[in-house]
Amino acid sequence: MATNSIDLNCDMGESFGAYQIGMDESVIAYISSANIACGWHAGDPMVMDRTIRMAKEHGVSPGAHPGYPDLMGFGRREMNLRRDEIRNYMIYQIGALQGFCAAHDLKLRHVKPHGSLYLSAVANEEVARGIAEAITAVDPDLYYMALAGQKGDLVAGIGKKMGLKVIREAFPDRAYTPEGTLVPRSRPGAVIRDPADVAARALLMARDGVVVAVDGRRIPLKAQTLCVHGDTPGAVDLVRQIRQTLENENIRVAPFAGDQ
Repeated sequence: MATNSIDLNCDMGESFGAYQIGMDESVIAYISSANIACGWHAGDPMVMDRTIRMAKEHGVSPGAHPGYPDLMGFGRREMNLRRDEIRNYMIYQIGALQGFCAAHDLKLRHVKPHGSLYLSAVANEEVARGIAEAITAVDPDLYYMALAGQKGDLVAGIGKKMGLKVIREAFPDRAYTPEGTLVPRSRPGAVIRDPADVAARALLMARDGVVVAVDGRRIPLKAQTLCVHGDTPGAVDLVRQIRQTLENENIRVAPFAGDQ
């Protein structure tokens, strides 16, 4: 399904203390939404403040990027938590970023879970409900970002039943299985690094509403936002080429308008 505009988001603010991760200062010039780490899988108060400041300077829509309490594993290790634990962990992190937004006279716009938490919600109803309950408790006007395609329907459905606005997200720089989910990062070829290939996949997602899986199958994928990863080698060239390719096809990069 063709579109005249698409949101381009990036996970940001994932440095910690003396450790620098990603190329946020350069990438932010090409995106329209930022998913900002909230201190548990990455980020710290100084990084959160700096990233919100950059988002405001560039007119980028800020979102919370909460994850499992897993600094050592960068939030990519699975954790067995109760629903109420997930809910309260999310409230804690979203609230922290909300504070920095308020300090810079910005409004937090969306929530996108990070890493293993994001993937756990795709398959586990209790996890998905815990996240949705947290968003509803903090601010029911926040958008809930969920995986595009059939595999994300559980998360999207729970969010909508709870009255949340849901945004569907696709990943042009990640390989997809024939079932429509992301190939695990531990497998070869899971992350696509060639800027031309990633840009072509982004165009296919935005213009045609499909993604090509690892077996060559074209899978329907209706997305309102596309994610690029700022810690990927060559991320600046990658996101620049994505944006140029989309705009050359008269597809405007702009913050999402909401679930339709």
